Amino acid sequence: MSTQVATNEKTHRKLSRVEIVGLVVLVLSLIGLFVNPGFIGGVFDAMVNRAKSIVSNVYLVGTLGTAIICSVMTGRILERLGLTDALLRVFMPLAKLIGVNPAVVVPGVYNILGDINAAGRISGPVLKKAKATKDEQKIAICTMVQSQQSFSTFMLGLIALSTAKVWAFPVIIVGLFLPLIVVPLILSKTIWRNTKPVEFGDIPRMTPTTKIMDTIFGGAREGAELMFLLLIPAAAVVFAFIGALDYIGVWKAIESGMGSVLQAVSIEPKTGLLSVLASPTLAMATLKDMAAGVDPRMVVGSFILAASGFPLQVIFGQIPAVWSQASDLSGLEAMGAAVLGMVIRIISAIFMALVITPLLI
Repeated sequence: MSTQVATNEKTHRKLSRVEIVGLVVLVLSLIGLFVNPGFIGGVFDAMVNRAKSIVSNVYLVGTLGTAIICSVMTGRILERLGLTDALLRVFMPLAKLIGVNPAVVVPGVYNILGDINAAGRISGPVLKKAKATKDEQKIAICTMVQSQQSFSTFMLGLIALSTAKVWAFPVIIVGLFLPLIVVPLILSKTIWRNTKPVEFGDIPRMTPTTKIMDTIFGGAREGAELMFLLLIPAAAVVFAFIGALDYIGVWKAIESGMGSVLQAVSIEPKTGLLSVLASPTLAMATLKDMAAGVDPRMVVGSFILAASGFPLQVIFGQIPAVWSQASDLSGLEAMGAAVLGMVIRIISAIFMALVITPLLI
C-alpha cells in the first residue's frame, strides 16, 4: 500500500513555474505553426541578417576589428611604460585628501588603460588588502564605470572629437580624469559615508614586467580575444534580438523613443544606442565616420556616454559576477553601485554636452 502511495506521489508531481512557462511557450509555438508557419522562420532569418550586418561588415571586414587590436596593443605598451602607476601616483594622494581609502581610485585608473573585467579581478583583492570598507568598495565600482573599458573607445573617440573640431584636452580632463576625484568626494559625503583615509603603501605595482616584444604581441592577442570572445558575441546577441523585435514590428517604436530621449539631452542617438545596447567601441567607430556632420555638443555627449561602463550586459552581468568573487560585496550590491555610476555618467554626458562644449567651439 505504501509503495502505491509513493508511486502516485511521483506520478502526480506538482507543476513547477518553469514547466508552466515551458507549456505556454509550447502552446504558443504550436499556434504559431498552425496560423502562420513562416513567422518563426522569418524571426530567425531577421535575427541572423541583422547580426550579420554588424559582425561581418563592421568587425570582420571593416576597420573596427583592426582598430580594436591596435588600440589594446597601444594601451598595454603604455601600461608597460608605467603610465598606470604614474596615474595612481597622482590620484591616490588626492583620494586620501578627501577622506577616503586611496585604494578606491585603483579600479578607475586601471580601467582607463585596461578592461573592466581585469579592473575588477585585480582591484577587488587590492581593496580588501587595503581594508577598504564595503561603502568604499561600492564607491570604487561607481568611480570605475566613469571611464571607458576599452582603450579603443578612447582612441576612436579622440578621432571623432578632432573631426568635429572640438578641443579634446579639456574634454578628457573634465570628462575622464576629474570624476576619479569628484565621484568619491560626493558619494563619501552623501550615500556611502563609512569611509576613512588610511596610509596605504602596499598597493601592488600595475606595470607588468614582461619583455617589450611579449607586451606588444600579447597586447595584440588580447585585442583579438576581446573582439572575438566578447565584443562580437555581445553585438551578435543584441542585434539578433533587435532583428527579432524589428521583424515583429516593435523595434522602430523602441528605437525612436530612446533616440528621442538621447537627442533631447544632446547625445547623438544612433551612437548613444550602440553604447547602451551593444558596444561603446562600435559606437565610437561609427561616430568618427559621421562626426563632421554632427552637432559638436552631440559628439561630446556621445563620447562621454561611451567612455563608461556601458553596455548594459556589463552593468547587469559582468560587474556583479566579477566583483562578487573578487571583493566583499554581493552581486546585487556590486550591480547597485554600477547602476548608480551609470546614472552619474549619463548626467555627466549631459553636462559636458550642454555646458562645457559651448565653451570649446
